[in-house]
Amino acid sequence: MKIHQLNVDQALASLNTSEQGLSIAEAQRRKLEYGSNHIEEAKRKPLWLTFLGEFSHFFAIILWAAAAIAFVAEFLQPGQGMATLAWAILGVILINGLFSFWQQYRAEQAIAALRKLLPLDVKVVRDGEMRLVEAAELVPGDILLLQEGDRVPADCRLLESFSLRVNNATITGEAMAKARDAYPSLQEDAVRSKNILFAGTSVVSGEGKTLVYATGMQSEFGKIAHLTQAVVESLSPLQREIIRLSRLVAILATGLGLLFFLIGRGMGLNFWENFIFAIGIIVANVPEGLLPTVTLSLAMATQRMAKRNALIRHLPAVEALGAATVICTDKTGTLTQNRMSVKQLWLGGLGQVGIEDPIPNAGYRPLFENAALCHNLNRSNEHWVGDPMEVALVELAQVRLGGLPAYEKKNEIPFDTDRKRLTTVHSTLDGDILYCKGAPESVLPLCSSILLNGLAMPLEEEQREQIRQVQESMATNGLRVLAFAHRAVEAVDKGALERELIFSGLMGLEDPPRPEVPDALAKCREAGIKVIMVTGDHPRTALAIARQIGLVQSDKPVILNGEQLHRMSNTQLQLALDAEEILFARVTADQKMRIVHALKRKKEVVAVTGDGVNDAPALKAADIGIAMGLCGTDVAKESADMILLDDNFATIVAAIEEGRAVYDNIRKFLTYILSSNIPELMPYLAFALFKIPLPLTIIQILAIDLGTDMVPALGLGVERPDPDIMKRPPRPRKERLLDWGLLARSYLFLGMLEAGASMAAFFYVLRQAGWQGEMLDHHAPLYLQATTATLVAIILMQIMNLMLCRSQSRSIFGTRTFPNFLMLVGIALEILIAVFISYTPWGNEIFGTAPLEWQAWLYIIPFMFGMLALEEVRKWVVRNFFAPS
Repeated sequence: MKIHQLNVDQALASLNTSEQGLSIAEAQRRKLEYGSNHIEEAKRKPLWLTFLGEFSHFFAIILWAAAAIAFVAEFLQPGQGMATLAWAILGVILINGLFSFWQQYRAEQAIAALRKLLPLDVKVVRDGEMRLVEAAELVPGDILLLQEGDRVPADCRLLESFSLRVNNATITGEAMAKARDAYPSLQEDAVRSKNILFAGTSVVSGEGKTLVYATGMQSEFGKIAHLTQAVVESLSPLQREIIRLSRLVAILATGLGLLFFLIGRGMGLNFWENFIFAIGIIVANVPEGLLPTVTLSLAMATQRMAKRNALIRHLPAVEALGAATVICTDKTGTLTQNRMSVKQLWLGGLGQVGIEDPIPNAGYRPLFENAALCHNLNRSNEHWVGDPMEVALVELAQVRLGGLPAYEKKNEIPFDTDRKRLTTVHSTLDGDILYCKGAPESVLPLCSSILLNGLAMPLEEEQREQIRQVQESMATNGLRVLAFAHRAVEAVDKGALERELIFSGLMGLEDPPRPEVPDALAKCREAGIKVIMVTGDHPRTALAIARQIGLVQSDKPVILNGEQLHRMSNTQLQLALDAEEILFARVTADQKMRIVHALKRKKEVVAVTGDGVNDAPALKAADIGIAMGLCGTDVAKESADMILLDDNFATIVAAIEEGRAVYDNIRKFLTYILSSNIPELMPYLAFALFKIPLPLTIIQILAIDLGTDMVPALGLGVERPDPDIMKRPPRPRKERLLDWGLLARSYLFLGMLEAGASMAAFFYVLRQAGWQGEMLDHHAPLYLQATTATLVAIILMQIMNLMLCRSQSRSIFGTRTFPNFLMLVGIALEILIAVFISYTPWGNEIFGTAPLEWQAWLYIIPFMFGMLALEEVRKWVVRNFFAPS
């Protein structure tokens, strides 16, 4: 018989195990036999195909065409230097391709390493004790404990079930959750059996004890290969804009090359001079290295975020974080420490009772038995694992009762955000007893009696009102308030358990705010980011905590509860969200998603936190879904873009800071690399228009773009966040990466200053030798020295430009962070390459240069400081007359 057709004892025997679980030694032996519990990854694109792809993108095709034309030209008319040009362009393609491949490979490895930071832990019973192990360690025969929000890690047969419902969409395609029980099934197919849970499905509600019978590729999930562990990253809007920008620049470069080729022909230049001129225009405008620099910037940002406890699951989230305008955050565990402790008790007949005050336990024993038994905790190595609130209740009960009762749980009605209560039925010495705990407004209407000094007395309306007032008082003090009730269960009560309950008391639990949250909220306020608390707690509790942490500072904030939200239209909700300070309390999961949609309709970029299975829709609907790494369910983590490894709100703010830095850094290195296009282009225009010797050769342009500019540009791409980055408002949603301001600064200001310096250096060397305006032979020592001066001037001006590009508006003297290591290495390489090109035989031979006199270097230095002075003036104007960006 198949395992789903066997009863519980037969199923255990069929896998040579028991409800005490496998021994550790046996589990290790079975792992060697059956292998790790993981799905084999889908085959990735072979590395060699990825490598070849780096030589066939749009930039590369343009350069391949240029090299081919140069080879043809050399064949048709030898001796014009076309072969040297062709080989140089091929070198560009090779260097750029290798570099891009290396960066892409590094980025993939970085993301793979980050995914490993958060292994999926599961609860198994081994040697009679509950243990947390990685899902990959599961083997057939393991006893696995599952509860609401868990992702099922292997194919299992239920042994015990308490109101268990499972979403089987990944296996059957059915969206509706299905009830599951532990009874033997008569079905032939396991998929239709109600006692089977399949790997990859998720527990929607309830809890259960299960027997693992198939793992890894032997599971149904593995057999049909419905999903794989590999995550396919989509292109973010930023990456798409970079590609659009790259193609636009490449098309522009090609168009300019053809246009100036025609102009040159009209001016009477011979074909080969004109051809060199056109190719130079194209090469000067193609931004080699742009794409790998973007890739590195994003990868480095994800690694920095991981060090700050923010695990990025999808690269687009890095970019979206920087534009976030609203954060909808939970309270418990995110704004607070999630370290619950009972602070106040209220008991009928005794009123307010201190935690350490004597209580006649005999009379109020049902209250503490309720706290001890009505929960979904598991025990591991003498420690409770689960909701900190339930842990606090159990610990209090253990002290008050002198130990924990060992009563069997016979039934459960699970907690959910609609019911706001949990109910369990236990077999006790006094018969079957139902215990119920939850929000007072959910529990109190079910009660018809109240426990007064050990006796159940009718619950009068005056007492109900008194209970509500006590609840309000506790909540105003920032306590989370729970109501407790119970009753004896008769055999005839199966249809309606939660009725005519006996109210046994209130408990107020304290969850202190995280000490770092007030500063994080102050940063958000300064950064123009609105923070909205969305919680299931009582409105007064939410408001009290909000005031403690500085989220609410005004006298009359807007506080909406779930009932009010239910009555509001979408238009009314959007108008309510205009309030400067607004809190949502006692809201359900679908209402949380409604809030997200309303904010998105207001054109906000929304980040949302969540930890439960019911939070998954809101996490998916948000621009940035943020799941809790410590207390979050597997379903929430799968739905999120980012996972907080420490469940801390301050980590969200740190991640937003990093996200803003990524965007800023890309604009910095765009400014830097585009600035050098003008001094590379100007010599060709002067050559064509004024009939002077060509001041810069194509091979020298390539030396700048791929030799001296590459590493400094990477240094700008990995800059740490500016100290004042969180003092600026979020960038507009529709802001373009390459705008007119950036183009004007790069091309019309910094680029023109560099062009002026480089042309001045060229003419300085010629004048010092008595040049009278005649054309020079390309191999003449004077010509080689003059082009070397042009090249060196551009390199030195780019060193100064590197420091200037670290900020759009802050003075270089006011920059509070030291240049990063990669920038310092880039500056050293620029100087070394300039010296190599100028003063070594190899450099002279390859780049067509000659040694420069030391006076030429001194001539260039004042231009560097002139560029510094003019840029400082421009920044001063920006700071004082325009909003800095």
